Amino acid sequence: MKFHYMKNLLPLVCLALLGACAPAKQQEANVLPMDALAEQYVKTLLRIGQHDSDFVDAYYGPEEWRPTTTPADTFPGETLLQELQLVQQGLTAQDTAGLTALEKRRIVMLQKQVLASITKVEMMQGRKLSFDEEAKLLYDAVPPHYEFSYFDSLLQTLDTALPGEGSIADRWAAYRTRFVIPKEKLDTVFQAAITEARRRTKAHYNLPENENIMVEYVTDKPWSGYNYFKDNSYSLIQINTDFPINIERAIDLAGHEGYPGHHVYNVLLEEELVNNRAWKEYSVYPLFSPQSLIAEGSANYGVEVAFPAAERIKFEKEVLFPLAGLNPEEAEGYYAILNKIAQLNFAGNEAARLYLDGQISREEAADLLVQYNFYDKEKALQRTRFFDRYRSYVINYNLGQELVRQHVEAQGGTAVNPEKRWEVFRELLSNPYSASLLQQ
Repeated sequence: MKFHYMKNLLPLVCLALLGACAPAKQQEANVLPMDALAEQYVKTLLRIGQHDSDFVDAYYGPEEWRPTTTPADTFPGETLLQELQLVQQGLTAQDTAGLTALEKRRIVMLQKQVLASITKVEMMQGRKLSFDEEAKLLYDAVPPHYEFSYFDSLLQTLDTALPGEGSIADRWAAYRTRFVIPKEKLDTVFQAAITEARRRTKAHYNLPENENIMVEYVTDKPWSGYNYFKDNSYSLIQINTDFPINIERAIDLAGHEGYPGHHVYNVLLEEELVNNRAWKEYSVYPLFSPQSLIAEGSANYGVEVAFPAAERIKFEKEVLFPLAGLNPEEAEGYYAILNKIAQLNFAGNEAARLYLDGQISREEAADLLVQYNFYDKEKALQRTRFFDRYRSYVINYNLGQELVRQHVEAQGGTAVNPEKRWEVFRELLSNPYSASLLQQ
């Protein structure tokens, strides 16, 4: 039975799904309270996660909310959609009179999260969306478009900066081999980077005493690093060692996956929203949702918050380069080139858009990554596996970073006011935000 035929049955269905927990006035008005809607949302998402192992990135809510039955062989898409639509309708019916701005934002954010989950279920049922449509519905964001001629002009600035002969990509590949962390020193370098990132973060934020992370080194993954937040302020961080890891990735991954990135983001959400405010919808983190743009964007930008450019170079030269057995005198020149290459970042999004929209082949997408992002061909093909699996998720890293930066700086958190930057950044990490909410 389609949802629109159930309109007159809404009170009975809601009570069956969500429990008869609404105050009398709300039941009479067929409006369920936020806590009941949040509970159904979480339970439905956990059931979706039984059919897609990537869907639920983290869960740290009540154990009894987890599904207790084995998932059906066939995907119960219509049932899941009906449950999500009921939550959606309940959110729309909320009386916002007398609510604080934050409480109103809670409702708006959950509406966006529910829309993303509905979209994902429909995609699991076979719905086809363009790259841009998907990004808007899943991540509440409108990806920018760039012509490759724009990136061609940026490539010219690298031509004189790189030593050697041959193509820019070949020269960069040869040059950057001088900055690979030897495998036997990888853990030593990463632990030093994580320790420093944690020290800098805890100098500004009071994190729970028991917060902690563990690092594992893995292979055969489509990503370079991943944070698995468990609960109770604990994260497992995995680092993919399929390919050589360069020195800059130590701080990048320590900051992005750990401090003040994903680990701190999840710690603060658990502490501030789940534990202190009892907003149980934040006990589940659906990967394909507006929350991910904030998570990835803040994780990338957080590296700059913890390690402003001059301080990063100093720490690299004094600590990480020596630990890796690399020449510290080459650090500044290397990072100057890295900064130029970073301007080409959005070229990867264009390659993903063309590939996922069926305009180019996998080989052609990999070739674009080789040409504009300087991947070697094998790693470029690995990156297309990421496109296959996570699709328009790629926008969350660079577009998310730009939107987070703009928001923080608009609130006064500029590079010349680092204390304010830490303050605004913490407010962002511990409150409901999406791409469009950042821009209001």
